[in-house]
Amino acid sequence: MLRAVLPYSTTDGSVELAARTSAHQGAQGAVLWLTLIALLTLVPGTIAIGLPAIRRSPRLGTAGLVPAVAGFSSLYAIGISDHVALSAARTGLAPAEVARLLDNLQGLPAVAVGSGLFVAGHILGVVLLGIALWRGRIIPAWAGIALIASQPLHAIFAAALPNAALDGLAWGLTAVGFAAAAPAVARGRDGSAR
Repeated sequence: MLRAVLPYSTTDGSVELAARTSAHQGAQGAVLWLTLIALLTLVPGTIAIGLPAIRRSPRLGTAGLVPAVAGFSSLYAIGISDHVALSAARTGLAPAEVARLLDNLQGLPAVAVGSGLFVAGHILGVVLLGIALWRGRIIPAWAGIALIASQPLHAIFAAALPNAALDGLAWGLTAVGFAAAAPAVARGRDGSAR
């Protein structure tokens, strides 16, 4: 959903991000709310599906859960530019000034490290969780494949070949994979039916 309302492309530079945010402040406001929802749901959801993966496949499950949680927890580092861009647009700053501010913000070590951790952590972590859940027979093969493919496809459609609709579909695969793991969470400790 967030990818569908994002008023700029993830490959846009700071000037384009500032200008498009200024022109589409309502959409950017929706992005901020959707980012908050993502921050509040991705980490607990990932932990919930990661625990059965760890129980069935301890090493692989842990290798997926730790970077996925670290990555999703670092979403703030990506989202902070959205907050600053909208606030700056509402105060009337020119896009060139906003771009300078955003470039400085992204150059701060904590933001730069958080951004890198978000990118690497959620992509690698979700792939490994998909493998662990599939291998542990917690989710069916099709759901494991959906999870394994989802985040590499997201990376492609967010950065290499930007396409918001296809990126949204890639995130949809993540949601489908997480949803397929939900019954294992409901069943109990090891994810097996009782």
